[in-house]
Amino acid sequence: MSKTVLKSAAVVFSPAPFFNSFKHFTRFFTTDNYFLQGLTSDQEIITTGSIDAPHNQFSSRDLSFLEESISDAAKVADFDSVKCSSDAVSIINAVRSYNDGLGEKSHRFLRGFREKLNENLVVDVLRNVRNVELGVRFFMWAGGQIGYTHSTAVFDALLELLGGDGFTDDLLLEIKKDDCEVLGKLLNVLIRKCCSSGRWNLALEELGRLKDLGYKPSRATYNALMRVFLEAGKSDTAFLLHREMSDSGFKMDMRILGIFVQFLCRMGKWREALSMVEKEEVRPDTVMYTKMIAGLCEASMFEEAMEFLDRMRADSCFPNVVTYRILLCGCLNKGKLGRCKRILSMMIVEGCYPSPKIFCSLVHAYCKSGDHSYAYKLLKKMVDCGLKPGYVVYNIIIGSICGNEEQLPSPDLLELAENSYGEMVDSKIALNRVNVSNFTRCLCGAGKYEKAFNVIREMMENGFIPEPGTYNKVIGFLCDASKVEKALLLFQEMKKNGVVPNVYTYSILIDRFCKAGLLNQARSWFDEMIRDGCAPNVVTYTAIIHAYLKARKITDANKIFEMMLSQNCPPNVVTFTALIDGYCKAGDIEKACAIYEKMRGNTNAHDVDIYFRISCDDDDGNNNKEPNVITYGALVDGLCKVHRVKEARNLLEAMTEKGCEPNHVVYDALIDGLCKVGKLDEAQEVFAKMSEREYSPNVYTYSSLIDRLFKDKRLDLALKVLAKMLEYSCPPNVVIYTEMVDGLCKVGKTSEAYKLMLMMEEKGCNPNVVTYTAMIDGFGKTGKVDKSIELFEEMISKGCAPNFITYRVLINHCCNNGRLDEAYGFLEEMKQTYWPTHLSNYKKVVEGFSKEFISSLELVGEMGENDSVPFVSVYKVLIDSFQRGGNLDKALALYKEFSSLSLASFSDKKVCCSLIGSLSASGRIDEAFELCSEILGKGEVLEFGVFVDLIKGLLKIGRWEDAFVLSERLCYMDIQWLSNEYTPEKS
Repeated sequence: MSKTVLKSAAVVFSPAPFFNSFKHFTRFFTTDNYFLQGLTSDQEIITTGSIDAPHNQFSSRDLSFLEESISDAAKVADFDSVKCSSDAVSIINAVRSYNDGLGEKSHRFLRGFREKLNENLVVDVLRNVRNVELGVRFFMWAGGQIGYTHSTAVFDALLELLGGDGFTDDLLLEIKKDDCEVLGKLLNVLIRKCCSSGRWNLALEELGRLKDLGYKPSRATYNALMRVFLEAGKSDTAFLLHREMSDSGFKMDMRILGIFVQFLCRMGKWREALSMVEKEEVRPDTVMYTKMIAGLCEASMFEEAMEFLDRMRADSCFPNVVTYRILLCGCLNKGKLGRCKRILSMMIVEGCYPSPKIFCSLVHAYCKSGDHSYAYKLLKKMVDCGLKPGYVVYNIIIGSICGNEEQLPSPDLLELAENSYGEMVDSKIALNRVNVSNFTRCLCGAGKYEKAFNVIREMMENGFIPEPGTYNKVIGFLCDASKVEKALLLFQEMKKNGVVPNVYTYSILIDRFCKAGLLNQARSWFDEMIRDGCAPNVVTYTAIIHAYLKARKITDANKIFEMMLSQNCPPNVVTFTALIDGYCKAGDIEKACAIYEKMRGNTNAHDVDIYFRISCDDDDGNNNKEPNVITYGALVDGLCKVHRVKEARNLLEAMTEKGCEPNHVVYDALIDGLCKVGKLDEAQEVFAKMSEREYSPNVYTYSSLIDRLFKDKRLDLALKVLAKMLEYSCPPNVVIYTEMVDGLCKVGKTSEAYKLMLMMEEKGCNPNVVTYTAMIDGFGKTGKVDKSIELFEEMISKGCAPNFITYRVLINHCCNNGRLDEAYGFLEEMKQTYWPTHLSNYKKVVEGFSKEFISSLELVGEMGENDSVPFVSVYKVLIDSFQRGGNLDKALALYKEFSSLSLASFSDKKVCCSLIGSLSASGRIDEAFELCSEILGKGEVLEFGVFVDLIKGLLKIGRWEDAFVLSERLCYMDIQWLSNEYTPEKS
């Protein structure tokens, strides 16, 4: 081989005599025993002369440069002796030491390794010689030895030595001259190596060089080339190579043929694929059919893929689990869920089961498509396939069903989620944090509070580790559902489990309990969080201030506000909005307006300076107390509640000028306020403006209008509004239906009202207690007491519990129609079931009834006068009715029962005086005097008319002397003269 060709790649070694001159000092700067082995022969060591220079001419400092030089040489010459055989080490050291370009001396040395020559030895030498000239010469020497042939591994090792990117034409000619057959094999290996690394362009260049030198690609080279060009999408080149390969008499490997036909199917050329298989004279097996099916699935040709499945069976080639999984995943990726069901059934029947990962993907896809029922069925199929549903698949189902925060799932879907959750509990699998929150929210929304309450505890038993955020959300859901007792228990359980409540936990509880009217409990938590070192934030302070104001506890609210400022917690617009709303609900509308003016920058409002002592600007310098739409909404609502609708309407104009767009709440509050004061025309103007702003009226907007129209007895317009509601797909709710039923009853159209009530049930809107009570009252006022009693029994049978107002209405009408025994029976029934024990409960029951309706029953004054068991008017009606009916025994018994309830003395005295008059008139004078003594014993002062009734009674039974004595004593008694509230019995 030419010295010029190899000189650039050769490593320059120092002559052996140079090393021999330092043989006595090698122990100072080398630790490798084999380093000098092979560089000098024993004969050379013996014949070399002794060193004339004395040893003391060299110091350690003089040799330092030699140590460094030899150390560097050692690093260069060092190779992996652990992975390199000892024979290879010997060969490498020898050919390096002789430095004859693998000449005569090296050949003599290598003759000793002819019998040991094999693939591994040659590969070791080529990989570790690190000298291109020596490596190539050793390769050619080895190839010329009898009984040895280069393998692919040897060619790869040579290419690695050369750098892997090919070599010069001169080098190729040198190898060809030495052994032309070896060069052809080497070039084929080089092409395949380029293909394996994906360098198809370089492989193409080397293919051209191979042909230029007169060689032909091998079958393996053709297969490698087609594979790399198919993977690169170069279909035209792959086809040309296939034609050339066929012309050369080669057949494709089954693996390459499979890749080719898959590529053709992916392009939609499945007929060409079948033709190629036939041309190659190959009988397709399961693997090849599977590849073609995979290509068809990638091309979304699912019908053809299913036909290939049938073609497989026709060729007695049965699909395996891989075939089905490819077909299933292909349909799944393209969203063909209907086909997925068919394929899944087929593969399970044939004993081919999807993997857990595929099941999870299927469940996710069906959940995403809304087919949760089939997704849940897949869990059962997993079990049938011997797989156990796990953490991922269960969380996919429950997360999909419960993940929509804007809408609750249907009862059927929630049942699926509950079933999945039950299986998780049984299998000791936990929900993730997000699903714990979402699942409990849905349970609370469906009224399943006990299950929601137990979710965290059950999940903890399955390894779930809750954090404060999880508890906060569940506590919030329970509070929003008015299940404050459950929220309280969960809060206590949270602390028991060692989870420390944070400011958000306390803020949620305080806010929700304040809204529920449980102010004392909210304040105790407020004090507790401060005691435990948990500083309240602006949300906490705002919630409790708002609650105190609504409860008219202004002093307490101001104390909390002072505390807020002292803790350097500046109020924000939400705080000021809460102050405005709180003062509105407390009845101090002037203070609310003053706060609003101060928020707008009016310095003349001094009454509320306490709330504006510190700056409310945020970190960016923005005004943090500028009124927003919620602020305006609170003030508009407050003004409308006190009938200051003109100011409320001006406020609407002002907020629009300020660039604050009114929302539904503002418009609805103003429309309701205008309707309440009878300004229907102005309400319609606001309604029109609301529509212009592209706000669609909602059920509350229509409710205000319909209520006013019925009060004004404009039934025709009310029905038009109702028709408009239906036109805009805004179905009436129970409030609107009730307003219409009550309005029709008030004008005597009870038949129409009853038909409307039946219609609302048909429309899926069930009447509530207010609806039934209004209808019962309507029948009663027209004298149809039987119909009232029948409707009363109907409401109970339908699960709608009557309240005491329902009973009061029914008792009134029974008494008015002389049906006293039935009235008394209703009183006894009411006492046993629906008897409110506190004024707060009484007021709660009244909610939902119109003010006019409550006033007609004389309940408004009664509620204000009595702080417990406010049933004065019920007894009054019954006692008065029994008196008029002549049944004084029953009236007297009712009075005694009435007196035992410890009601207000004023009402007690009035009933008593009425009874005294009735007893006196009927001659039961002794019982009349007993009642008189009883009332006087309570410290009450009787009116003059009572004594007149007693005197008349004495005279009626002939007790003249007693009548005279009583008359004489009247002159000395401290009595009240005749009042408007009492009229004595006429004689």
